[in-house]
Amino acid sequence: MAGHIQDRWYKTEIIDGKTVRTKTDRHGTGMRYRARYVGPDGTEKSKSFPDKQKRLAEQWLVTTAADMSRGQYIDPRAARITFQQFAEKWVATHTTEINSREAAERRLRLHAYPYIGSRPLASFQPGHIRTWLGELESVVAASSHRRIIFGTVSAALSAAVDDTLLAKNPCRARSVQIPKASPPRVAPWTSDQVFAVRAALVERLRATVDVASGCGLRQGEVFGLSEDELDYEGGWLGVRHQLKRIRGKFVFALPKGGKVRDVPLPKAVGAALRAHSEQFPPVRVTLPWRTPDGPPVTKTLLFSGTSGSHVRVSHFNDHLWKPALAAAGVIPEPKTGERYASASEDGMHALRHFYASVLLDAGENIRALSTYLGHSDPGFTLRIYTHLMPSSEGRTRSAVDALYKAPADHDHGPEAAQ
Repeated sequence: MAGHIQDRWYKTEIIDGKTVRTKTDRHGTGMRYRARYVGPDGTEKSKSFPDKQKRLAEQWLVTTAADMSRGQYIDPRAARITFQQFAEKWVATHTTEINSREAAERRLRLHAYPYIGSRPLASFQPGHIRTWLGELESVVAASSHRRIIFGTVSAALSAAVDDTLLAKNPCRARSVQIPKASPPRVAPWTSDQVFAVRAALVERLRATVDVASGCGLRQGEVFGLSEDELDYEGGWLGVRHQLKRIRGKFVFALPKGGKVRDVPLPKAVGAALRAHSEQFPPVRVTLPWRTPDGPPVTKTLLFSGTSGSHVRVSHFNDHLWKPALAAAGVIPEPKTGERYASASEDGMHALRHFYASVLLDAGENIRALSTYLGHSDPGFTLRIYTHLMPSSEGRTRSAVDALYKAPADHDHGPEAAQ
């Protein structure tokens, strides 16, 4: 048996040359037995037990020794760290992408710490996760959002397992029901809606609709589009960076997921961008790279605000985009004194959906579309847009009809294909 057990109520002394067991000053008070062992880190660990529980102390030592031999040992002191204490350190290092890190921190702060933040890691059981998910359902309606929050908590607990602070991840227990993914069914705009919104925008930003709907760029990629990324003659647009807002400050950074890519530049979109540049010359803007304290980088941006600098996204969304949506009949006009209604499904991202629907309707394949959109996985693209793909029913009927069609010089039934 690893370690040993100290009886705090008695001590061994040598009196007149004889070994005698005598009572200590602690006799009859407090925890009697202290089980002690040396942990994998070389330091002594211990746990106290009351009178008449020496056998439990021995069993605890045996179990601890078995855990160490199986590689399942959990340091009892480290395991007293709360979920919030561990997760705050984990979230600061789990990804190099600052936006992803801040999103994870926000999810934990708003939806995990208030419920399970004070619980010690070693005490987690699947029941605690089930209870938390039940409470989460009452405050977060969208199951897809709950799934993302759950994934962040599970990732933090998996890291605790890797760091030997937790034996098993309770989120992976069979009894824990992971919130189901419920991706919204994309309903792309019509071309009439796209052109109506374009016409309703202020003139200096109308061409943003052309590049978003004609090249599939994200909003940050549109507002970060630089003059040197356009190859008018070759018909290509390079997506090399985007404009991002981090902790209230704007920076230049790589596109989402670091997916630098080249996108076909249709002649119509190229002509619109050339006309825009003639009327509103590109402006040189210097911003930090990637983080607010990053090195300064200068880009010659095609789109600018009235101040002569980059477009401020929040101002654009609230004061330019939503009025254009209302003017085009996409969202209702607000009543006097009221703000515009939420338009989460009709943000500038709707133009990417339009772009995808146009390409799929023209017969473009999913892999190419995924590349142009900057998705990391064609399967992700397929899951979002599979319902927009042209029906194969007509092709199926034609193929079978051709197979069974009898030659002109026969008047009997179908023949096997040769």
